[in-house]
Amino acid sequence: MLAIPSRRLGEAEPEKGVRFSLLGPVRAWRAGEELSLGPRQQRLILAALLAAAGRPVSLTELVGLLWDGDPPASAVNAVHRYIGALRRLLEPGLPARSSGRWLVRQAGGYLLSIDADQLDLLTFRDLVGRARTATAGGDLSAAVDHYLEALGLWRGHCAEDLGTVAAVHPAFTMLDHEYAPVVCEAATAALGCGRAGAVLLPVRRAADRCPLDETLHASLVLVLAADGKQAEALMQLRDFRTRLVDELGVEPGPELRAAQEHVLRGSPASRTSVSATPAAPLSAPRPASRAPWVVPAQLPPDLSCFTGREQALAQARDAAHRAGDGLRILAIDGIPGVGKSAFAVHFAHQVAADFPDGQLYMDLGGFAPTAEPLRPGDVLYAFLESLGVDRNQIPASPEARSALFRSVLSGRRVLVVLDNAFDVDQVRPLLPGTTACMVVVTSRRRLIGLAAAHGARLLALDTPLTAEATAGFLRRVGPTHPTPDPAAVEEIVARCGRLPLALAVVAARAVSRPEQPLTRLAAELAATQGTLDGFNDFDEGNGLREVFSWSYRRLGTEARRVLSLLPLVPSHRTADITTAALADLVGMSWGAAAATAGELVHARLLDVRKGDRYSAHSLVLAYAAELDCGSETKHTNATDARAPITDTHAVLGLVVDPPVPVLSDVSNTSRLPRTRDRLLLSTLAS
Repeated sequence: MLAIPSRRLGEAEPEKGVRFSLLGPVRAWRAGEELSLGPRQQRLILAALLAAAGRPVSLTELVGLLWDGDPPASAVNAVHRYIGALRRLLEPGLPARSSGRWLVRQAGGYLLSIDADQLDLLTFRDLVGRARTATAGGDLSAAVDHYLEALGLWRGHCAEDLGTVAAVHPAFTMLDHEYAPVVCEAATAALGCGRAGAVLLPVRRAADRCPLDETLHASLVLVLAADGKQAEALMQLRDFRTRLVDELGVEPGPELRAAQEHVLRGSPASRTSVSATPAAPLSAPRPASRAPWVVPAQLPPDLSCFTGREQALAQARDAAHRAGDGLRILAIDGIPGVGKSAFAVHFAHQVAADFPDGQLYMDLGGFAPTAEPLRPGDVLYAFLESLGVDRNQIPASPEARSALFRSVLSGRRVLVVLDNAFDVDQVRPLLPGTTACMVVVTSRRRLIGLAAAHGARLLALDTPLTAEATAGFLRRVGPTHPTPDPAAVEEIVARCGRLPLALAVVAARAVSRPEQPLTRLAAELAATQGTLDGFNDFDEGNGLREVFSWSYRRLGTEARRVLSLLPLVPSHRTADITTAALADLVGMSWGAAAATAGELVHARLLDVRKGDRYSAHSLVLAYAAELDCGSETKHTNATDARAPITDTHAVLGLVVDPPVPVLSDVSNTSRLPRTRDRLLLSTLAS
């Protein structure tokens, strides 16, 4: 057996002598002897838990890691078996079905409970923190020692023995991204205290690992020159320029040109482009100057009538102030019209001062009336132009543009707002490679993949509280209706289901008719109750019916059918339907119903309540009621045929809040799209 890696001087023996290594091949030791970690999939699970470094990893993440989107039916059971095998491996005397000390079930997944001295990744981060503290205190020589010890823990790429999945999966590649910035910080400290030779080897190795990292190669040039190797430094400059031109079609940037000037003039080497006192742990160092640099300020105007959302804003600020956990990503989701874009823009304005190098914004068109979602390559072209990159130097391939985007943002503090994203694949190429930046994403879909692969903070926006919705409505109509009738306002907010887009449309109508009291507007909404006729917008394409249709068009056939049938169930105070009731409603198996419900939840046309229960917003159900005939257009005179159903409540177990009318005569099933559905509803009516 191989011996356990040596610990730092004076370090106590970890509990039960268990240690793990992830910075290179995945390895584990118990009581000084290396353990055989079993088959590749079992080692992948262990590697994912180690990469999470104390964060729970969901079953969904683990299944996706092992089977890459095409899991077998037994996937979850297989994960449980691997977890059990790892538990017994780490604790041989563990009783059956016991969780033990190390692998803990938590938050729908698993957590590997380890301390900083039991995993090389955590030890690396601890040492880097000590080095930065020493740098801030002016002890650069001590900082170099800590940096060298930290870099010595890397024995290759993260989890490199697990094949291509470790080379491309973000859970591991994001950890690899922590390596190069620390090498640059070590070079900075070494140049500052005359110890360039001490860091030359790790800087060489890092440059070989990252052949297109301009900041890293500039560090290598300066270290070579400071160590008396001016000729080699110039050769390095020439080779790197050739590589940039051949592979990316761009010329070296200001950092490398400055390094060349240092070498040619023979001036004392320094790394002014790397901060000596990084503000955030393990964030990419920030250059002091990289002229020419265009500071983008692309945020749309903040909404003057924005109110409430204090709890959600507090969560968003917490995500923004998080440090040392990788790239900060806030992924906001919610039903159509709930105010995701307004929230993202409002929050972005609140934190813009924390990102002095600029704010980028793009509507990705994920859910739009006609056009397809924007391609990541096109978004990157626009971003690179906004950042001052000459269009003639922007590469042709999306992959090269993404790499250049990360290089341009390296060390910069930039806020990137990606509004209306279609899916994770559209977002992933647009992510910076440095923790100094932050990304805010909005989507109707819950972008679980961003959380799984990049540690994104997921924030689901619900409809605002009644008081918040009322305050927002009054702020919009205040200039034209300074003394509104409280009862009318209360009714309008209720008829809108507290949905911000519905409230905005109705408020715009009120503002356009200042001579008419709000009581008349409330009466108009009451007259169209159960339809979306009261929420048409003067700006075609922005009414509720159109906005809901953008999500509807993305649904599969069965999901469309299920959505159109939901209004046929009883109306009450709260929405609460089980998968079994849904299966009975549409005449499909439990598994098919669960999959269809999942598709509707993913599109945010259904919401998950507790356990195996779902709910739908009243206005979503009003839209769905217009789909009974199988088209996206509304029914004329639809309200004449609607009244509550009471005799199917016991069968279906569904109630809705706020109430919406449903078909009163389920025996009249001629409007249903399928014979099977007509037979089912006839049976329910009898």
